[in-house]
Amino acid sequence: MDTSPTSPAHRTLGDHTWQTRAACLPTEANPVDPEIFFPEPEETDRIATAKALCAQCPVRRTCLDAALENGDRHGIRGGLTEEERDPLHRKIRARLDYARVNAVLAGRDIHLTDAERQAVARAAYQAGTPATRLAWLLKVTEEHAEKLYRRVRRQVRNRSLSTTEQRPTRRKPGRPSRSDLGQAA
Repeated sequence: MDTSPTSPAHRTLGDHTWQTRAACLPTEANPVDPEIFFPEPEETDRIATAKALCAQCPVRRTCLDAALENGDRHGIRGGLTEEERDPLHRKIRARLDYARVNAVLAGRDIHLTDAERQAVARAAYQAGTPATRLAWLLKVTEEHAEKLYRRVRRQVRNRSLSTTEQRPTRRKPGRPSRSDLGQAA
C-alpha cells in the first residue's frame, strides 16, 4: 500500500498512523504548541498561524476526514476552523466520494457515509459480487447484505420502469394521432 503524501490513500477504520506525518506533531526539531489549534474566535493571529501550518501538512485531507467522521467540532482541523467545518458536518451523511467507494470495493477498510455505503452496494450488485463478499466489505451480516441487494434490485427495476413510462410514443409521420381525430359521433 502506498502511503506517500501524494497518494489518494484513505484512512482505514481505527487507523491513526497518519498522525505521525502531521505537520502539527510536536518534535524537537518542530516545537509546535497544540494550543494554537484551539484559538478563541477573535484570536485571528493564532488562527492564521494554525492555518498556515495546516496548509503545508501532507495529511490535511485525512485530518479533515477524521474530524468530520468522528464529529470533532472543536479547534482547527484539516485547515478549517470550527465554523468553516460546520456546514461539512451537516452534509457528511450525504457525502459521496467515489474514490472511497472504489477503495472499499478493492478491500480497504474505510469509514463510509450512508451515501457511500449505498454506492458500494449498487456497484457490487452490478458487478455480480456475492452477498457474502458485500457483507465482508461493509462489515455487516450476510442477511443484511442480501437486504441491501434487494433494495438495489428494486431501485434498478423502478428506474427502468420509470424510463419506459416517460419515453414518448412514436408514430409514423403523416399519420394522425388520436387527438387529431376528434370525438366519434
